[in-house]
Amino acid sequence: MSLEESAAEIAPEAASEGAPWTVYCDGSAMPNPGRMGIGAVLTAPDGTRHTLSQATHTTGCNNEAELLALTLALHDLRARGVTAVRAYSDNSTLVEQLGAAGARPIARLAGLFDDARALLGSFDDARLQWIPRHRNGEADALARAALGFAPKAPARYIKKRR
Repeated sequence: MSLEESAAEIAPEAASEGAPWTVYCDGSAMPNPGRMGIGAVLTAPDGTRHTLSQATHTTGCNNEAELLALTLALHDLRARGVTAVRAYSDNSTLVEQLGAAGARPIARLAGLFDDARALLGSFDDARLQWIPRHRNGEADALARAALGFAPKAPARYIKKRR
């Protein structure tokens, strides 16, 4: 089933008078490049949460997996009738390519970036922002789970001895 088909199967919900939904998305490629898993956490303005976790049937790099995670989440929101979204990703390449007018294009992924730009542009209000990896743990865990991997262990900070 394609990403568009899986998003189209979702029953539309009320869009809460244009209040923004929040999306945390992440993608994994194991190895990189390799099998791709995508995950996203969608939160409605009323706090209702929806999760997406899906393995793709193709291979690709981590940037491609991240793009697929974002587009799956955006398709899902469009199917729900959402008009405003705040999307967060820990992939700086994705955020730079979609947010900066003068970003140097990645030729192999140009079509996917064009699709994501068009989807973002289909919302009345859409914003995409980079976040540190440690703030995107749930989406990362969903992407890894789609491939049969456990969540990453939290980073341990070791104090320096003086």
